[in-house]
Amino acid sequence: MSTKEEYLRKPEWLKIKLNTNENYTGLKKMMREKQLHTVCEEAKCPNIHECWAVRRTATFMILGSVCTRACRFCAVKTGLPTELDLEEPERVADSVVQMNLKHVVVTAVARDDLKDGGAYVFAETVRAIRRKNPFTSIEVLPSDMGGIEENLKMLMDAKPDILNHNIETVRSLTPRVRARAKYDRSLEFLRRAKEMQPTIPTKSSLMIGLGETKEEIIEVMDDLRANNVDIMTIGQYLQPSKKHLKVQKYYHPDEFAELRDIAMSKGFSHCEAGPMVRSSYHADEQVNAAAKKRHEQGEVQAAK
Repeated sequence: MSTKEEYLRKPEWLKIKLNTNENYTGLKKMMREKQLHTVCEEAKCPNIHECWAVRRTATFMILGSVCTRACRFCAVKTGLPTELDLEEPERVADSVVQMNLKHVVVTAVARDDLKDGGAYVFAETVRAIRRKNPFTSIEVLPSDMGGIEENLKMLMDAKPDILNHNIETVRSLTPRVRARAKYDRSLEFLRRAKEMQPTIPTKSSLMIGLGETKEEIIEVMDDLRANNVDIMTIGQYLQPSKKHLKVQKYYHPDEFAELRDIAMSKGFSHCEAGPMVRSSYHADEQVNAAAKKRHEQGEVQAAK
């Protein structure tokens, strides 16, 4: 592979407009004061300025900032975690109240060192947010928690409004891209979540630009729908550092628009697709779209 191919020049449509107004700086200050982490910062999300400064939303990352997995696309620190803060759920809930969020996303590093994969702290965070701000919708974005059904059940029993688990990449690239994760295990995780709580929408995200084919992208869509996933997001992979996997292709916005149309034709209730789209991008709109589709489906069933 040539140097030119290894380091592709970013196209014009990937330029980010920075906005560091007082909303942004205020949120950053509050996160530090409450000793909270956000995936917005840790994963170097390109939308952090839009979400923090304009939409005033954030994705909380619980269970510390050190991940037990070393996925080759992710900028989050890896190693052996040393912390388990059982008071963290209350601090997250307090921050949600203080920020007056209508929708909150709660994610976490993978905690393969814990028997429950972090499910207890996840569930307690959902319950704390629900107790202190009952009108806030809650989306959770866990790892596969080792593929252990009891761990998933502990989380689903807390009844989040959306269960999001990312497939991340196509089947053929999974061994190279995702550490310890398995393509079919992620599909099973999503299927089981829907079986446990049929009324809770499920969601998954795919990043492209790692060398996958269009046919493989469509295969992911079909696999997700076969496991009753409601919502899909598709975004451009961006190399966070020289140590991570290189970008093989930058997709044009028109290609993302086509992929979104294909996804919607497959039966997803909502698909967000674009160069800057990430798993929690415009998540508040996605929960509304899923609720609307469930309502429409209910009306159709009632009319039969």
